[in-house]
Amino acid sequence: MSARLDRLTLSEWCLRHLGSEPDQVLFEAGYLSQVLALRLANGADVVVKVRAWQERLTGCGQVQHSLSVGGFPAPPLLVPPERLGNLGVSAEALVHGGALLATERDSAARFAEALALLVGAAPDPASVGTLAPSPAWVGWDHAAEKLWPALDDRVGDLNEHPGDRWLDEIAKAVRTQLLALDRPAVIGHGDWYSQNLRWIDRQLHVVHDWDSVVAQPEASIAGQAAAIWPGTGLPGEVASVAQSEQFLTAYERASGHSWTDNEVRAAWAAGLWTRAFDAKKASLVGADPSAALTKTEAKERARLAGL
Repeated sequence: MSARLDRLTLSEWCLRHLGSEPDQVLFEAGYLSQVLALRLANGADVVVKVRAWQERLTGCGQVQHSLSVGGFPAPPLLVPPERLGNLGVSAEALVHGGALLATERDSAARFAEALALLVGAAPDPASVGTLAPSPAWVGWDHAAEKLWPALDDRVGDLNEHPGDRWLDEIAKAVRTQLLALDRPAVIGHGDWYSQNLRWIDRQLHVVHDWDSVVAQPEASIAGQAAAIWPGTGLPGEVASVAQSEQFLTAYERASGHSWTDNEVRAAWAAGLWTRAFDAKKASLVGADPSAALTKTEAKERARLAGL
């Protein structure tokens, strides 16, 4: 069941926290969450987000606020995520304008440089609330003993699903490698793909979806993004091996420090986890997993990960 506020509760919440009631719904989006762009009676344009409560939302809000006030293009947070029953509700300024980045030769580098900027500007993980557990699609670091983390968007258990066991073998090897990576956690964005970014004249304008903040080793954060950055939400919109390589090369350059061989392999492993997770989830509902990851590409990504 999706998380939603009825109109009366929404109006009361806006009046209490924003000082004005909604006058117009500009747009509404969301799958398991409710994302409402509102024009308030006082003329302000805001976005109210409603989703299932998790403690990690507090930390996510702290990261968004820190980056926004520091000049990174995150929407200004007007009301930090607060618990309302079983829901988490927050509000941010509506940032107008911007478009998806048109695909050009420099697109991978643009995405990589923007992510490196975010990681470099983000606060230390110790200075914010918990960001655990990581979202499932980047959740190789989950605390459970089972291989796959719990799904957040459908009924089912990937660990009990018998289909496409080759994906289980890949994920097990990847998880073992990443858990052994002895590098400090930094803060980054765990869903760094085209749909969450808007650009003007090929310059980053705004980044959305701050509920997807993670605290993981930098190579993992970059590797996950390198595997998915071209996506806009449609099946099969994933990065080729060549596009991932372009992204990682640009990220390393933009970050200002050279990676060790272990970090390079970990980046490829992290991207492989994300793609294997999406493929396994597709298999769970009878869809074709090859839209997320083919066996041929898995073999090449595993080779680059040193698996």
